[in-house]
Amino acid sequence: MAVEPLTDQEIQGRLEQLPGWSFADDQLSRTYVFKGHPQAAGLVAEIATIQEELDHHSDLTLGYNKVGVTVNTHSVGGKVTALDFELAGRIEEIAPQHGARAD
Repeated sequence: MAVEPLTDQEIQGRLEQLPGWSFADDQLSRTYVFKGHPQAAGLVAEIATIQEELDHHSDLTLGYNKVGVTVNTHSVGGKVTALDFELAGRIEEIAPQHGARAD
Protein backbone atom coordinates (compact mmCIF):
# COMPACT_ATOMS: atom_id res chain seq x y z
CA MET A 1 0.00 0.00 0.00
CA ALA A 2 1.35 3.42 -0.96
CA VAL A 3 2.13 5.99 1.69
CA GLU A 4 -0.09 9.07 1.37
CA PRO A 5 0.34 12.54 2.85
CA LEU A 6 -1.97 13.35 5.75
CA THR A 7 -4.32 16.31 5.61
CA ASP A 8 -3.75 19.25 7.96
CA GLN A 9 -6.83 18.13 9.92
CA GLU A 10 -5.47 14.57 10.28
CA ILE A 11 -2.10 15.95 11.40
CA GLN A 12 -3.65 18.22 14.03
CA GLY A 13 -5.73 15.33 15.36
CA ARG A 14 -2.71 13.07 15.67
CA LEU A 15 -0.62 15.81 17.29
CA GLU A 16 -3.05 15.77 20.22
CA GLN A 17 -1.56 12.38 21.11
CA LEU A 18 2.03 13.71 20.97
CA PRO A 19 2.46 16.56 23.47
CA GLY A 20 5.58 18.59 22.76
CA TRP A 21 5.56 17.89 19.03
CA SER A 22 4.64 20.59 16.54
CA PHE A 23 3.80 20.85 12.85
CA ALA A 24 5.16 23.62 10.62
CA ASP A 25 6.63 23.85 7.13
CA ASP A 26 5.45 20.34 6.22
CA GLN A 27 7.33 18.63 9.04
CA LEU A 28 6.92 17.38 12.57
CA SER A 29 9.46 18.52 15.12
CA ARG A 30 10.36 18.34 18.78
CA THR A 31 13.30 19.28 20.98
CA TYR A 32 14.28 17.17 23.98
CA VAL A 33 16.35 18.58 26.85
CA PHE A 34 18.61 16.49 29.11
CA LYS A 35 20.81 16.83 32.17
CA GLY A 36 23.93 16.48 30.04
CA HIS A 37 25.53 15.33 26.83
CA PRO A 38 25.73 11.56 27.51
CA GLN A 39 21.96 11.35 27.95
CA ALA A 40 21.32 13.35 24.77
CA ALA A 41 23.78 11.25 22.76
CA GLY A 42 22.21 8.07 24.13
CA LEU A 43 18.83 9.10 22.78
CA VAL A 44 20.32 9.83 19.35
CA ALA A 45 21.87 6.36 19.22
CA GLU A 46 18.59 4.69 20.15
CA ILE A 47 16.63 6.80 17.63
CA ALA A 48 19.07 5.69 14.93
CA THR A 49 18.30 2.06 15.72
CA ILE A 50 14.55 2.65 15.54
CA GLN A 51 14.93 4.51 12.25
CA GLU A 52 16.80 1.60 10.73
CA GLU A 53 14.10 -0.79 11.95
CA LEU A 54 11.35 1.35 10.39
CA ASP A 55 13.44 2.26 7.32
CA HIS A 56 12.28 5.82 7.94
CA HIS A 57 14.71 8.52 9.00
CA SER A 58 14.48 11.94 10.61
CA ASP A 59 16.92 14.81 10.77
CA LEU A 60 18.58 14.83 14.20
CA THR A 61 20.46 17.71 15.79
CA LEU A 62 22.65 16.88 18.79
CA GLY A 63 23.74 19.66 21.11
CA TYR A 64 25.35 19.54 24.53
CA ASN A 65 22.13 18.71 26.34
CA LYS A 66 19.52 18.88 23.57
CA VAL A 67 18.29 16.71 20.74
CA GLY A 68 16.20 18.19 17.94
CA VAL A 69 14.10 15.87 15.79
CA THR A 70 12.54 16.91 12.48
CA VAL A 71 10.72 14.45 10.24
CA ASN A 72 8.65 14.22 7.09
CA THR A 73 8.39 11.71 4.27
CA HIS A 74 10.64 12.55 1.34
CA SER A 75 9.07 9.94 -0.96
CA VAL A 76 5.77 11.89 -1.00
CA GLY A 77 7.28 15.29 -1.68
CA GLY A 78 8.38 16.09 1.87
CA LYS A 79 4.89 15.88 3.37
CA VAL A 80 3.85 14.38 6.71
CA THR A 81 2.51 10.81 6.67
CA ALA A 82 1.53 8.11 9.14
CA LEU A 83 5.17 6.92 9.02
CA ASP A 84 6.27 10.19 10.60
CA PHE A 85 3.79 9.78 13.44
CA GLU A 86 4.90 6.18 13.95
CA LEU A 87 8.50 7.31 14.33
CA ALA A 88 7.54 10.22 16.61
CA GLY A 89 5.51 7.86 18.80
CA ARG A 90 8.40 5.45 19.11
CA ILE A 91 10.74 8.29 20.09
CA GLU A 92 8.24 9.47 22.71
CA GLU A 93 8.27 5.97 24.23
CA ILE A 94 12.04 5.92 24.73
CA ALA A 95 12.90 9.56 25.50
CA PRO A 96 11.97 9.37 29.20
CA GLN A 97 14.34 6.42 29.65
CA HIS A 98 17.18 8.77 28.71
CA GLY A 99 16.09 11.47 31.14
CA ALA A 100 14.35 13.81 28.69
CA ARG A 101 12.78 16.83 30.37
CA ALA A 102 10.07 19.13 29.09
CA ASP A 103 11.47 21.71 26.66
